[in-house]
Amino acid sequence: MNAPASKVAVFLHSGDYDRVHQGLAIAAAAVASGRRAEVYLFWWALERFLQGRLDAPDFQPPREDVADRFETRRIPTLRELLEHLADSGLCTIQGCTGSLGALGAERSTEGAPIDGWVGWSAILQRTAGVVDRFYL
Repeated sequence: MNAPASKVAVFLHSGDYDRVHQGLAIAAAAVASGRRAEVYLFWWALERFLQGRLDAPDFQPPREDVADRFETRRIPTLRELLEHLADSGLCTIQGCTGSLGALGAERSTEGAPIDGWVGWSAILQRTAGVVDRFYL
């Protein structure tokens, strides 16, 4: 097991496209430098993953100029970032069981790009001593 200092933890609460993108980009930067990354999904971020809204940017309020730039500059979508993270073998995506229950979405987990389900006790154990934590 890697020392906590070599790991990055990303906590995604907001389901806003830009925030989820930023969180996955942080994890991608970590794995690109050989560090482990753990991404934890809560509430609206979890809902976005369960609904499969991982492709076209859907900024709120709408920002067509930014969405167009994503396409012309070939900025990776959420799905593409997730594929990169999965291919690295250095990142896990964990869904919060409490958020899942609060959303009433237990039946929506089939096929979601989530590696496992954890509650706060496990999250606290897994992230104990991790210095690089990002909350979005």
